[in-house]
Amino acid sequence: MMKRTVWQGLIAGTAGVAVMTLGEKVEQRLTGRPDSHVPARTLERLAGLPERPGRQPVPVNWVMHVGQGALLGVLRSVMAQAGLRGALASAQFAVVRLTNDQILENATGVGAPPPTWPRAELAVDLLHKAVYAFATGAVADALAARNGPGPGQRHAGRRPGRHADAGPLPRDQAWGR
Repeated sequence: MMKRTVWQGLIAGTAGVAVMTLGEKVEQRLTGRPDSHVPARTLERLAGLPERPGRQPVPVNWVMHVGQGALLGVLRSVMAQAGLRGALASAQFAVVRLTNDQILENATGVGAPPPTWPRAELAVDLLHKAVYAFATGAVADALAARNGPGPGQRHAGRRPGRHADAGPLPRDQAWGR
């Protein structure tokens, strides 16, 4: 199951990045907002690469932009395989995506906490990360659905609703089929 989860997550995350990037490029044409090089600067610091002020490290930017999205897609795939699917799961994943960015950017000193950002910039970032999360979720959910319901879904199907006396699935039914 882990191999399947990893490759499906990489596909889902990469698809999510593609959809997000397309949306970003359309938004930038409409608003005139320039490319952000925060992903590149963050990766330079994380990897101990030399920083070159005044130069825009475009290839490093793409590595971080696509790589981070692809890798986080694996987590969304884990969610889908476990049975956490649909819009609510994608909304939960959007928070994870935003949190991951902020931890890395703030820990490296490249970024600042979102409450300090101009509101319009914050809204744009939230929108694009939500697009990524929902696109990634749609692909991860579709790929996971090919394997049937996840353990959480099978558990819920035994007795719909939350009940204090509903025990867990038998151990041999908990992971994959």
